[in-house]
Amino acid sequence: MHTRPIWAEISRSRLISNFKKLQAVAAPHAGLLAVVKADAYGHGVPLCAPWLAEAGAGWLGVTSIEEGVAVRRLCPQARILGMCGLWPGEEDAVLEHTLVPTVWTVQHIDLLVRAARQRNAAASSIPVHLEIDTGMSRQGVALDELLAILDRIRATPALYLDGVFTHFASPEMLDSPQTDVQQQRFARALKIIATAGFHPTWIHAGNSSTLLAQDRLASLAALARQYNAKFLVRPGLALYGYALPFVQADGAPAQKMPVALEPVLRWKTRIAALRVVEAGAAVGYGATFVAAQTMRLALLPVGYADGLNRRLSNCGNVLVRGHRAAIVGRVSMDLTIVDVSKISDVAVGDEVALIGEQTAPNGTILRVTAEDQARWAGTISYEILCAISVRVPRVGVE
Repeated sequence: MHTRPIWAEISRSRLISNFKKLQAVAAPHAGLLAVVKADAYGHGVPLCAPWLAEAGAGWLGVTSIEEGVAVRRLCPQARILGMCGLWPGEEDAVLEHTLVPTVWTVQHIDLLVRAARQRNAAASSIPVHLEIDTGMSRQGVALDELLAILDRIRATPALYLDGVFTHFASPEMLDSPQTDVQQQRFARALKIIATAGFHPTWIHAGNSSTLLAQDRLASLAALARQYNAKFLVRPGLALYGYALPFVQADGAPAQKMPVALEPVLRWKTRIAALRVVEAGAAVGYGATFVAAQTMRLALLPVGYADGLNRRLSNCGNVLVRGHRAAIVGRVSMDLTIVDVSKISDVAVGDEVALIGEQTAPNGTILRVTAEDQARWAGTISYEILCAISVRVPRVGVE
């Protein structure tokens, strides 16, 4: 039971609107694999995964087999790709819940072989997607090891190569030479795979930035068509209303986004207490803020244990009664203090937007976004959203 006045509202209509906009951008070239990993980027997978499936997302991407099992219970018909390989002990769940695992090592294949034997799996009954390391040095099989992995898959009758993919390191950089090299290596890998006699149904590459930049979609789709495969792109952050800004290789700002995305999450709390302090009063741990004059302060029942980044101390702001209220002092584990000295009629119980919108007295709309918090904290919006903790209940709204 949640009794603290802190919650996140997750908008169904905004999520579906974002999905449809991205689907329209992709439509001439690609289908979408909607990424719902990390609890739908902090938005709550029990809400978001079914909404996306109902909206037409045929593929859903998760981090792990464990996440895949949870999503399968929510979305019985969706194809679910586990994007980060297999750990020993997860192989039975792949078969039981008809998940599609990512493989790139002999160990991954051996785990699936063991599960297939135990279940007497039929030939070509377990689809796998093979990740190619094209230059990120993270996951995936290197080109010089690709043939050995393909031979191992061929020697395993229960497995079939359903898909092949790679991950770009700098997709938000429009003229990135790194991405050029990665795409060339991916093309080489696909040629090796075809020459070895494999014909995957799905080829996928790229994330939200790849989709929104659009500059590589046509060439990647053409690459997939060359092998009679269907092309997918994997939006994640954009589904939830955010995207990294595009830049040129020299760091200069690039084009604007082709669609207007709407943040799906609003994070809210209420004022727990008010007090007046005199000039010279220290505020919060470490006395990092000292009042220069008489101030009225509001106490918020939210802190870094809820996911409010500690680096917002003395630099972030929230919205109260249609005004911006600065965070003063350090964000602590469970509590945060804001300055409401210039906000009239503020009262205990007033709603506070940590992320969201409020209407100012003059009728303008004020916003605090995850991008704002990321800028103040020196990080990225991904971290801000994914850090919102399980102490914050997600509430579905239209």
